[in-house]
Amino acid sequence: MELAWPTCAPAHCLCLVSTLSLILLVSCTSSSISSQQANSLTKRPAHLKMDQALLLINNELSTEKFDVYWRSDQCYQCLYQTLAIADHRMEHPSDVAVIDTRHPITLQINTTSEKTELCRINYRFREFGNYSLWVKSNHSATKDVTCEIIINQNPGYTNLPIIIAFFIYIAIFICLSLGSFLLRLNTVQNWLCKRINPVETDRLINSELGSPNRADLCSQDAHYVSWNTVPQRLRSLDTFRGLSLIIMVFVNYGGGGYWFFKHQSWNGLTIADLVFPWFVFIMGTSIHLSLSSMLRKGNSRWKLFWKVLWRSIQLFLIGLFVINQNYCRGPLSWSDIRIMGVLQRLSLTYLVVSVLELLFTKPLPDPVPQTQTCFLLQDVVPFWPQWLIILVLETGWLCLTFLLSVPGCPKGYLGPGGIGDFGKYPNCTGGAAGYIDRLVLGEDHVYQHPSSNVVYKTTMPYDPEGILGTINSVVMAFLGLQAGKIIVLYKNQHKQVLVRFFTWSVFMGVISAILTKCSTNEGFIPVNKNLWSISYVTTLSSFAFFLLMLVYFLVDVKRVWMGGPFFYPGMNSILVYVGHEVFENYFPFKWKMQDSQSHAQHLTQNLVATSIWVLISYILYRKRIFWKI
Repeated sequence: MELAWPTCAPAHCLCLVSTLSLILLVSCTSSSISSQQANSLTKRPAHLKMDQALLLINNELSTEKFDVYWRSDQCYQCLYQTLAIADHRMEHPSDVAVIDTRHPITLQINTTSEKTELCRINYRFREFGNYSLWVKSNHSATKDVTCEIIINQNPGYTNLPIIIAFFIYIAIFICLSLGSFLLRLNTVQNWLCKRINPVETDRLINSELGSPNRADLCSQDAHYVSWNTVPQRLRSLDTFRGLSLIIMVFVNYGGGGYWFFKHQSWNGLTIADLVFPWFVFIMGTSIHLSLSSMLRKGNSRWKLFWKVLWRSIQLFLIGLFVINQNYCRGPLSWSDIRIMGVLQRLSLTYLVVSVLELLFTKPLPDPVPQTQTCFLLQDVVPFWPQWLIILVLETGWLCLTFLLSVPGCPKGYLGPGGIGDFGKYPNCTGGAAGYIDRLVLGEDHVYQHPSSNVVYKTTMPYDPEGILGTINSVVMAFLGLQAGKIIVLYKNQHKQVLVRFFTWSVFMGVISAILTKCSTNEGFIPVNKNLWSISYVTTLSSFAFFLLMLVYFLVDVKRVWMGGPFFYPGMNSILVYVGHEVFENYFPFKWKMQDSQSHAQHLTQNLVATSIWVLISYILYRKRIFWKI
C-alpha cells in the first residue's frame, strides 16, 4: 500500500520531524558519549562486563590462608558463594576477582582450615570500578582482624548516557509542546499554509470565485485533530496503553543494559515489572467500553461471544507460533515449544473477563445524573455477580498456592529455590505455580531461563506467564474493567471520575500495605512479578488507577496534552508489540556494536529502535491503518 504524505498538516509534520530529529540526536549524542567512555567516562578494564567490578584481594595475615565468600543483598536468605581463596603472600595481591555491582553485597572472610569467620563487610561496588580488599591483623594472631576496601581507581559514572538521553527527550517534548501551541494559533496556521502550499494559496487569492479569506480553508486540514472535532473516544486510554507499550518495547530490547530496566530476580519491583500489568489493566478498561458500546448498538451477546472467542484464539496462536522462540533454545520445535507467554496470557485474560462482562453487564448502562447524590459503592454493588466470581477465582488462587502439596517442598512456598532459603529447597522454584506448570504443560514447555537464576542460581525451569498466575491476571484486568465502569457511570462528570480513581488507588494501596507489611520479603504475600502474587496485582493496580487519573486529568479534562507520542502506538498496540518481537534482530532495530559492554551504545540502539516504532505507529495513524484482530 502506497503511503501518501499530508500536504498541509503542520502539527503532524512537526511531530514527524521531531521524532526523526529525536532519533538522530539521541544516536549522535550517545555515540559521542560512547567514544569518550572508553577513555575517561567509565575507565573500564577491557575484560570487565556490564554490572561488574574488579576486586584485588590482599592478605596481610602472616600465617593464615582464608576464603572469601560473597552474597548479594538482593538475594534473600541466600547461601554465601565462594569468591576467592587468598594465601599469605605479602608482596602482591593473592587473587583477583570479578564482583557483581547491581546491588550491595556482603563479603565474609573465613579461615581456610577451621572455617572460622575473621570479618565481614558490606559494600556497594560501582560498575567498572577497581577495588582492593585488605585483610590485616593487628597482631601476629588472627583474633584481631580488620577488613578494609580501598578504591584503586574511581569508576566512571555509567548512568550518564541515560541522563543525557532523558534530557534530550524532555527538550524534544518541550519543543513539540511549544510548537503545537503555536500551531493552534490561526495566524501561524495561515502563514505556514501559505509557505507550504503557495500555488494553492495564489490560486485562491486570484480566483474570482474566492477571496483572500479562503486561504483559511488550508488551516482546516491542519486543525482537524483539534479537541473540538475529536471523536468521543477517550484519548487518555490510548495514551495510557501506549505509555505501557513503549516502556515494554524499550525493556524488551534491553533497556540500555541497565539492571533496573530488567525484571526483578524474585520479590520486589523494577521499572520492567510495571508495564505488563498496566497493559492488562487498560485492556480491561477497554473491554467494558467496547462491549458496552456494541451492546448499545443492538449486537447480540451470542454474536459478541463468538467475536471475543475468535480474537482470543488469534492472540494465543500469534503468541504460540509467531513470536515464540523459547529464548536461547534454538529454532522452534514441538518437543520444547513454550506454550504460555505474554500474548497467550493476554488472550486467556481477555476471554475470561469479556465473557464475565457479557454474562452480567447491562446493555444500556445509564450515567448517574449530576444532581443525584451517589453512595460510595455505586460502581460496585450493581455488579455484585461479577465481583463474586472474581472472589471465587482469587480464593482458588490462594488455596492452590498455600494448600497444594508440592513434592519436596513445604506448603505455601513462595520462594525462588536455588540458593535461597539457605539452600533448603533448591528445586522448589515458584512453589505451587511452578509445580502446576511442569505437571500440566511439561518441563520442556515452560520458560527455561527465569530471572531467578541470575541471583538465586536456580536450575528449575519456571514460567512467569504460567497457568496459576493467569488467575491474578484476570483479577488485574477486572480492576481495569472497574475503571471503565467508572468512566461510563460518571460520563462527563470529571470530578467524580477523578475522585473514584483516586479512591480505588488508595484502597488498593492499603491492601498491598497489609499483605506485604510494607516490606519486600517479610510480608504475608510479597510483591512478586514471577508469581503474579495478589499483592503484586493490588500494588500495580494502585499505581495504574493513580496514573490513569493523572493522564485522564491532563488529556481528557484539562486538555493540556494530546497524549503524544504515546497515543499513536496505543492505537496500534498489537501491531507494535508483534512487530517489535518479529523484527527485533533486524536492522535498523539492531546492529553490530563496536563495544558490546557499553551502556551508551546499548542505550542508543534500544532508544532508536523504540523511537522507530513510535514513528511507524504515527505514520500508520496518519494513514488510518489499524491492525485489529
